[in-house]
Amino acid sequence: MSHEVGAIVEGEVTGITNFGAFVLLPDGIVGLIHISEVSNVYVKDVHDFLKEKDKVKVKVLSIDERGKIGLSIKQLTPPPPAPPKPQRPVSQERRAPKVAPPVSFEDKLSRFLKDSDDRLLDLKRNTESKRGGRGASRDR
Repeated sequence: MSHEVGAIVEGEVTGITNFGAFVLLPDGIVGLIHISEVSNVYVKDVHDFLKEKDKVKVKVLSIDERGKIGLSIKQLTPPPPAPPKPQRPVSQERRAPKVAPPVSFEDKLSRFLKDSDDRLLDLKRNTESKRGGRGASRDR
């Protein structure tokens, strides 16, 4: 009997390795369940989930050109429900954003001129200090 990808078959575990388990399928062909396809939870040791001579239902995942068959138990079981995300309490500040009081154009203009003068003064100080500044010119 030839197996198709996606088919569900029953087999017997014939061997367990560090990377998975070998399963003898009904027609005498052996397939491999990779360790990542054993269970929906993290599998550190396949022995914790399967024993030799266990009867298992598997899904055929792949058949390569050399006849190797990839199997999965994990895809037959529904994934466990995801735990609900904890809700953070919503603070008062988040519910109603604070609205700044309206600022007049004259206030905005005066703030801009003040900031501009401060920046210009800082720039002049920095350039003078790099040149030597404050009358530190050399006499020739």
